Amino acid sequence: MKAFDYTRAGVLSDAVGSPAMLIAGGTNLLDLMKLEVATPDALLDINPIGLRDIAPEGAGLRIGALVSNADCAAHPRVRADWPLLSRAILAGASPQLRNKASMGGNLCQRTRCGYFMDGHSPCNKREPGSGCAAQGGVNRNHAILGASDACIATYPGDMAVALAALRATVETEGPDGAREIAMRDFHRVPGDDPSRDNVLKPGEVITAIRLPAPVAGRQLYRKVRDRASYAFALVSVAAAIRVSGGQIEAAQLAFGSIAHKPWTDERIEKMLIAQAPSPALFDRAADLLLEEARGQGHNDFKILLARRTLAAVLAEATQDATGE
Repeated sequence: MKAFDYTRAGVLSDAVGSPAMLIAGGTNLLDLMKLEVATPDALLDINPIGLRDIAPEGAGLRIGALVSNADCAAHPRVRADWPLLSRAILAGASPQLRNKASMGGNLCQRTRCGYFMDGHSPCNKREPGSGCAAQGGVNRNHAILGASDACIATYPGDMAVALAALRATVETEGPDGAREIAMRDFHRVPGDDPSRDNVLKPGEVITAIRLPAPVAGRQLYRKVRDRASYAFALVSVAAAIRVSGGQIEAAQLAFGSIAHKPWTDERIEKMLIAQAPSPALFDRAADLLLEEARGQGHNDFKILLARRTLAAVLAEATQDATGE
């Protein structure tokens, strides 16, 4: 690990605009530093600045950026009104990591692409312009949507997928002041610059995550993975579905581990509205989701897996209406 300077922030203003790399739980950053994928000259510990409250905000909820994943998942309001978020968090990592990982830090975690993590293979995300070894390499876990010639890595997290489905927003404070970013717009597709994972500006700090009013109906999170615990998803689906009078009245969906960011497609949500649930409808939703899907060889199976996982989630969410 490269030597670095370490200081602690006392208040939020110490962190805003700081040239140092911020650290909270460090559950991803420290791994990257040990591998010398991340080599910061200075770390600024932001744990002393607060941001640990979970508080009602109208009909919604405001979750401080330094709330731990474990505390968020266990919070009574989250479990009662946004169970999708709680289930997604509990599907990720281990209890020890969830106790340490922060909500804001979780959003900023980096891909677990093996070529990015190994520190020496060509990787445009780690070293812009060097190439992408995953293309033509071992790419079983890589993207089938939203990729580019520069990068086919996937965003690995679970929590952000649930937040995208729930239409949460991310509150930040930066040198230019405060702003609020829709969760669905927070992460980037790779394009020609995969080194940037999200839309945060230099010196900008996540201060909170805001959940809108609870979604009526069923909230589900399904994570398909190689083993039952401590594994990243091959495909995941977050869904909030409301059925009334035998028809789908509301649908909010997000997909994990198939793209460089939590993947959403509002065309699918709109298509499902006012339709009677059926296998044929679910097939059409999958057709729309996957119309531009592209496998890389080892990950071709993800296209069929995403189709089947979406159909299974929609069937479960609407089972009373379909009589199943």
